[in-house]
Amino acid sequence: MRVLFFDFALILSVVHGLSHAPISRRAFAASVPFAPAILFSPPDSFAASPDAAEVKAAKSDIMKLIEADSSKGPTLIRLAWHSSGTYSKIAENGGSQGGTIRFKDELLHGGNAGLAATAVPWMETIHKKHPSISYADLYTLGGATAIEALGGPSIPWRAGRVDEGQEAITPNGRLPNADSGPAGSDPSDAQHLRDIFYRMGFDDRAIVALSGAHALGRCHTTASGYDGPWSPTPTTFNNAYYTLLKSVKWTPREWKGPFQYENGKGGSLMMLPTDIVLIEDPKFLKYVDMYAKDEKLFFKDFAKAFSTLMELGTKNLVSVA
Repeated sequence: MRVLFFDFALILSVVHGLSHAPISRRAFAASVPFAPAILFSPPDSFAASPDAAEVKAAKSDIMKLIEADSSKGPTLIRLAWHSSGTYSKIAENGGSQGGTIRFKDELLHGGNAGLAATAVPWMETIHKKHPSISYADLYTLGGATAIEALGGPSIPWRAGRVDEGQEAITPNGRLPNADSGPAGSDPSDAQHLRDIFYRMGFDDRAIVALSGAHALGRCHTTASGYDGPWSPTPTTFNNAYYTLLKSVKWTPREWKGPFQYENGKGGSLMMLPTDIVLIEDPKFLKYVDMYAKDEKLFFKDFAKAFSTLMELGTKNLVSVA
């Protein structure tokens, strides 16, 4: 049986999906203004390969959503990222195949704070217009479309994901955190990133390429606890994340929130410990240098890595003209 949720609480517009500070189930439940509506339907009710015209129409609706409010784009990318980033090549489960991020239990995972009140209901509206497309396909299509809409590269996308039930939800803790170990950037943060991404089958180059999505979006204290955008152009996909990492003197922010960095006292931009570690770890730094110098190379590598990310855990996908 598939369960669809229509309304929740919390807000966050961050893109790449570092899971930041965890949120307890009790705190999440207390923030929900009313119980979510639930709809039951067979898990195999969607065609494995949706009609090309239907996919085109859904993409058009996603484009219109972003054109009306560009700040929604980064959150759609985050939804696609988090629906895919649970994959484990060792356990051979997780990933985007089942669209399980639509379930309350997965939305309760700390890294998904805010999605229940934003991207999930936004996409529910579009799904109602295009019910032949699985949630799993729709969420990933939303991410690929948002990258394109915000000026990024075209992301190869294929269809055929089949929605699964709640039994397919993977354990909490598979998404990357904003900080690991002692407060602030240190070697434990580099190891944390490698543990998370190597589990999915990525290497150091892909870790740095995917991190570049932090050119988009921002953190909100109401969800992750962190605050601020990574770049001054949070709705434009570019290589600013890397140029800012290298050119700005990032200092610890003095405030009551979790440890983060700012671009000088009272600065308007921020970086997380797992961002700063990319310029402190020599193996990561060489790719930061490459992407800061060559935006075309970044676009190329990001498109490849993001497309791979969205296909983790899938099978029998087909191209849709």
